[in-house]
Amino acid sequence: MWHGFYKKELSIRRKLIKDYQKKDIPIPVVLPELNADQMIENYLFNYHLPLGVALHFEINDSPYVIPMAIEEPSVIAAASNGAKLLGNIESRIVNRHLIGQIIVMQVTLDRAKELLKLYRSQWLNYAREVSRDIVSYGGGPLDLYIKEDQGTDCVCFCLSFDPVDAMGANSINSCLETLAPQIVEACQGKLLTAILSNYSPDSYVDVSASIPINRLSKDSMKARNIAQAIVELSDYAQVDVYRAVTHNKGIMNGVDAVLMATGNDWRAVEAGVHAFASRSGCYRGLSQWVLKENQSELKGTMRIPLQVATVGGSLSSHPQAQWSLALLGHPRAKELAEIIAAVGLAQNFAALRALVTDGIQKGHMPLQARSLAMQAGAVGSEVGLLSQQLVQENNYQLSRAKELLDKIRYSSDNISED
Repeated sequence: MWHGFYKKELSIRRKLIKDYQKKDIPIPVVLPELNADQMIENYLFNYHLPLGVALHFEINDSPYVIPMAIEEPSVIAAASNGAKLLGNIESRIVNRHLIGQIIVMQVTLDRAKELLKLYRSQWLNYAREVSRDIVSYGGGPLDLYIKEDQGTDCVCFCLSFDPVDAMGANSINSCLETLAPQIVEACQGKLLTAILSNYSPDSYVDVSASIPINRLSKDSMKARNIAQAIVELSDYAQVDVYRAVTHNKGIMNGVDAVLMATGNDWRAVEAGVHAFASRSGCYRGLSQWVLKENQSELKGTMRIPLQVATVGGSLSSHPQAQWSLALLGHPRAKELAEIIAAVGLAQNFAALRALVTDGIQKGHMPLQARSLAMQAGAVGSEVGLLSQQLVQENNYQLSRAKELLDKIRYSSDNISED
């Protein structure tokens, strides 16, 4: 069904997605100005990003077509190719809890521990009472504990909180601000702040995939060399921060694009992910690839925190986000996190494979040529003609693109005069 999807006319691509969903695509899917004006302050107009689909994904033995909103060429193609080669990707979420902080000054740690032991049940019951709506959906406050920090006179009371399918920021912040005065009064201290953290190191997704190395090349020796190079490049991202940052950026290309398409807070996820990558005290690559004992399979694993939502917030009033969630089969938040983690691993595999074979530019620049053609001023059929010539010349300089565009137009003028 998806063979040669990228080569087909736009109308055909839309029809294939329509047939896949068994319902019409609401084109154009526009964010109404009335909605947008309520979402942010000082609203002027909408800023658009292209939305496409990544194909060939099989996650936990189920097929998916993945919506991705991104401006960078080659990302969607790479994700699709990575997914096609990897086959089934296993993804499992471990917890989905937010952490809220009530930070109190002018109280000793020992005194705070005594008070927590005495009032913990009472404070938790109160927190659940003020979070009745989300408690009714099976979520809300779970535990209250003290996080011991070195080098500070403050005491941090931490509230773990299950947001169910919502992002949960407003729910937990309201709970924290309501609970904080009770804790501060008992401590006879002073409140520094009460707010959620975007770092939840005990809530993450474990994702993995294995690929027979003979899929990497028809030449068995070349396939083995590619697999070994992927392993070595992956290992290098565990010891070199420069490589680790770019390694993880490749993962986030896929992760962020799905977050954007589904209306999720990609900034919060990015912050949490990069903190997680630094949890050992050094910034490391999130994924790791190894050759299995039989040396015939390459296995990739990744652990990544993904605080995502499928209800509430701006995504409930954003028609593109609603369409994207429908394309994914209206997943719960936990399933969406598993999907996004799988996309990140496929994106990472595709990037590493490109780096150790033809280099990242060979696949990237032909796709970039269309953007360069438009930068040069090409319109309509000129875009295809110009990008084709840039690829043939293997020249991706804007100055050369403008020269070639002038020649195309000069040739076209001569033909029309004849």
